[in-house]
Amino acid sequence: MLTGIEEVDWASLGHAYGPADDVPELLRGLASADPAERETALDGMYGAVHHQGDVYDSTLACIPFLLELVADPAVQDRGCIVELLTSIGGIELDDDEELDELGSDDEEFIPAANYAMAAAAIAAGADVFLGLVSDPDPEVRLAAPCALASLHPEPARVLSLLRERLTVERDTEVRLALVAAVGRIALRHASLRAETVDWLDWLARAAQDPGLRLAALAQRARCAPGDIPDDVVPWVTGLLEEIRTSVNRSAAPGAERAAAPTLIGQVRELLEEHAAGRPAPWTEELLRTLHAALDDRVDDRIALILAQLRSPDWGQRSDAIWLCGGLIRVWRGRYEEVVRLVGAQLQDPEPRLREAATSFLERLFELGAPAADALASRLAAGPGAAGPGGTGPAGAAHATGQSPFVGRSGRDGALLALARAGDARAVPLLARALEEAEVRRELLYAVDGLGPSAAMLAPLLRRRLAEVEFDERLYDRAAPLLYALAAVRGAQALPEVLRMLREAPANRRDWVREAALRTLAAFGPAAREAVPDMRRLLAAESASVATAAARALWAAEGDREDVLPALERWLRPGTSGADWCAAAQALGEIGPAAASAAPALRPGLVSRDLWVRVRSAAALWRVSGEASASLPVLLAAWEENRHARVDIAECLAEMGPAASQAQLVVLTELTRRRRHNAREGSSGSHDIHLDEKLLTLCRAALARMERGAF
Repeated sequence: MLTGIEEVDWASLGHAYGPADDVPELLRGLASADPAERETALDGMYGAVHHQGDVYDSTLACIPFLLELVADPAVQDRGCIVELLTSIGGIELDDDEELDELGSDDEEFIPAANYAMAAAAIAAGADVFLGLVSDPDPEVRLAAPCALASLHPEPARVLSLLRERLTVERDTEVRLALVAAVGRIALRHASLRAETVDWLDWLARAAQDPGLRLAALAQRARCAPGDIPDDVVPWVTGLLEEIRTSVNRSAAPGAERAAAPTLIGQVRELLEEHAAGRPAPWTEELLRTLHAALDDRVDDRIALILAQLRSPDWGQRSDAIWLCGGLIRVWRGRYEEVVRLVGAQLQDPEPRLREAATSFLERLFELGAPAADALASRLAAGPGAAGPGGTGPAGAAHATGQSPFVGRSGRDGALLALARAGDARAVPLLARALEEAEVRRELLYAVDGLGPSAAMLAPLLRRRLAEVEFDERLYDRAAPLLYALAAVRGAQALPEVLRMLREAPANRRDWVREAALRTLAAFGPAAREAVPDMRRLLAAESASVATAAARALWAAEGDREDVLPALERWLRPGTSGADWCAAAQALGEIGPAAASAAPALRPGLVSRDLWVRVRSAAALWRVSGEASASLPVLLAAWEENRHARVDIAECLAEMGPAASQAQLVVLTELTRRRRHNAREGSSGSHDIHLDEKLLTLCRAALARMERGAF
């Protein structure tokens, strides 16, 4: 085994962490009889030799040995090695276009060439995977179909083999892998697609196993998304019910695996924990595939999720929540009933379901209102509240006096969701949280949506701010408290805010000062005692501090004499974009009283920096009421950068009839189904909130424009 491994000059090759002289040990570890050693070796392969999907010269040198290990039935955990090879050889370059675009001297040429060489090397030895579809080890059979579909150079041959194997395979998850591989071949090879879609359609209707029918339907939808049947929702929900009632709930537990302190081991344990107690955990991936194929058919996707949320199977309800998280993040729609049903899961005895519901509701902000009663009820129950009937994990928690949530994080998540929904019932609960040693910072940033009822929090916020020490955590502790004090207009905390302003040490001093000045600005005339400090900081070297001081001084005294020159000094050639934007925003907040600053703002309209143009145009309108110069800049930026649309829409709403030229732009945004800030593969905690804010501003702008037209 591993013949010739010593003949490779591994030290001259490299991987993510330098010379690859440790690779022979990793390869031998993959063949070890010790499960922990095998897992450590696999972790090392992914961590160094195939780090984050990269292919190094050492990765290429490993391929013959990995293929040899896969072919040896004496080697255990070969399924993991098959998956590793699939990942190494699975990077697809479109007809070598990327290689053609890179010259041989380009520093990216070698990595790109490595991907192509890896695919070619594994394809040359891919016949080894053909025999693995009937291997005695189910883990090997589970990994082999994807490897064949991704790497074998004869897709028609593979397609026939996979379909034939499906007639004799008895392992449920392996059968699903066979169907997924068939779909993958159809996607990669257009010449085989029509035939495969027809076969998948037949299988979705004719297979005896409802899980197999669901898998075939999901792959059919994936391969032909434009031809998904109109009755897909009742079809899928019927299959899910069949699966729920037919799967053996007393399935034998999986084989014990040795614990190893590796990343792969941790991931495996998380997946096992996620699947524990679920009769058919594989339905989650099938539904994810189906949802991806349905794409912008939002109403159908919502209907599927609603059906799942009403299922007696808590696992299906949990899947529905996670699937809806992806849906609501990308697509606008009517989610009221979905949110209400997710809120109902907070009373379920299954902790994983409650955790999923809480995590989902945290990100909804105003869209979380339909779940507010459920959130308030869950929080009012307090530590020890049992689930329905007092049984299960929640009942056990009741017996021990523990919270039914997973520690404080569950309670804080539910409270955060309630506060972000703007529900006043969150206020006394926030007061209770402020009495504890640590407060989740997001809770403090949620105070600004609670309105006048949050004023009662001011004394508690003041006390906590007084307790903040001037150490390396000063800003992280003080900034959320200062933000919350600004939100509740807690001017009684003026001495504590001044302490931050005057005594902050050098480390992150400007950040602390800016936060304190923003709070003083919110206090308005009640912060007159701080006027000398504000005047002194007008001359600060930091634009963020100087402009914040100007805002605070204007709010406290309303005197333009010192404020306007202090802001205009940042509107000069050579000023950075961020500094210019800070000054322009401050002038815009002052409004018509800053009309004399209009000439200083005009050069920003033609800046190369989009945000300078946007901030300057908005400020120019606010100080001068002149739309003719600002509106074209704002509309051009609207098309250029979607992330500027919230700020632009806010200005358009203020302009009203003066922005009638933007009516079509605003109307078009309101008719879009996709959220303006939706990103593939990533999301931010405020994305949904910002898109809903954009829609609210667009409606307000359109209403004002239409009123002005009559």
